[in-house]
Amino acid sequence: MTSRSSKVTARPSSEARAVARTQTLIKGENGIGTVRKTTLPGGLRIVTETLPSVRSATFGIWAHVGSRDETPALNGATHYLEHLLFKGTRRRSALDISSALDAVGGEMNAFTAKEYTCYYARVLDADLPLAIDVVSDMLTGSLILEEDVNVERGAILEEIAMTEDDPGDCVHDLFAHTMFGDNALGRPVLGTVDTVNALTADRIRRFYKKHYDPTHLVVAAAGNIDHNKVVRQVRAAFEKAGAFKEPDATPIAPRDGRRTIRTAGRVELIGRETEQAHVVLGMPGLARTDERRWALGVLNTALGGGMSSRLFQEVREKRGLAYSVYSYTSGFADCGLFGVYAGCRPSQVHDVLKICRDELDTVAEHGLSDEEIGRAIGQLRGSTVLGLEDTGALMNRIGKSELCWGEQMSVDDMLTRIAAVTPDEVREVARDILGQRPSLSVIGPLKDKQASRLNEVVA
Repeated sequence: MTSRSSKVTARPSSEARAVARTQTLIKGENGIGTVRKTTLPGGLRIVTETLPSVRSATFGIWAHVGSRDETPALNGATHYLEHLLFKGTRRRSALDISSALDAVGGEMNAFTAKEYTCYYARVLDADLPLAIDVVSDMLTGSLILEEDVNVERGAILEEIAMTEDDPGDCVHDLFAHTMFGDNALGRPVLGTVDTVNALTADRIRRFYKKHYDPTHLVVAAAGNIDHNKVVRQVRAAFEKAGAFKEPDATPIAPRDGRRTIRTAGRVELIGRETEQAHVVLGMPGLARTDERRWALGVLNTALGGGMSSRLFQEVREKRGLAYSVYSYTSGFADCGLFGVYAGCRPSQVHDVLKICRDELDTVAEHGLSDEEIGRAIGQLRGSTVLGLEDTGALMNRIGKSELCWGEQMSVDDMLTRIAAVTPDEVREVARDILGQRPSLSVIGPLKDKQASRLNEVVA
């Protein structure tokens, strides 16, 4: 059983003017699952979770920047920059970066989201110092040369084209636009062909300098590691790059949102000659800090989170109208989304949408049964634990928690919170969320008559 602790110890810095602060955030049994955090004088936060039973470690650096921080003209800059940090530094070429991890059998990658970016490497525990040095070098010493920007532009345009070729993926970008409109949350993370073509090396460099200051970064490491060694190695790597320009700087606070406008009753259709019609029917959800998110998680699981869920049973098992049908939630700093996705033959799109809408209305009005809620709680607790069985997942959890919430929650605390959800809480959040007028996004080869009937679904 793990527990919270607020113990703080001061560790002397290598410089008399600077003092690092170390906290034990979660105290595990015999050191297993212990989460510690050190804040360096330059504002860099380092969080680690110790798991001595494994032989691997995952090291990541999270940046407090995502596509939400872009102006319309900069749409795609965050993702473009993610690519460019792999292209070379003052100390390493692009080949040096990739070959360093390949030589020890490590894995290295990155991802960009709407509110953050993460760069990470998974290696054998003995090779963690190498991973720390390479990833830290990428984040602090990127050159962003004009020739690299021009070469990588082609790769990013191909990635956009690849996404466009997958309507099951593309429809979720369309749904974000349907809900948020021409707002940063409504624009695609990858950007568009026009915005990517317009981005210059100079604009990307300015974006890099603004958002990759140590105060905007969180370092996270999990696995068979020693916290103090990780701190020393990270500090040395950042000091070598001269990254700590302000020794008295404090970390940036978690994002608090911007009152994003959400729409209702809106329909967007992209006509495309695909074999299936891909649809997302949904409405505003909850911000990631909303305490009702636990009840919404249970509701989502029962409604469309597994083979026993209502939507799966009604749409696929009983009627065979779709192969893939599920519900999902997305939480941002100040708002969220709840959506239902299905892919089906174009001729059956209205049958599928009617069933989905009827189920949403029924659950909003009458709620779920106690049996459904109990089963969903058990499923959610199990999937939570099973999803944290490797060092990469642990690194993701502690890094994102520090960046987005500014605090850590142990797995035991998470399981306790899920188990404490009551049927009344689930029914209340169902009324609040599912009782709203939905919006609809569709990609597929719908005929004029079919398209004209889509507004009936959200009426």
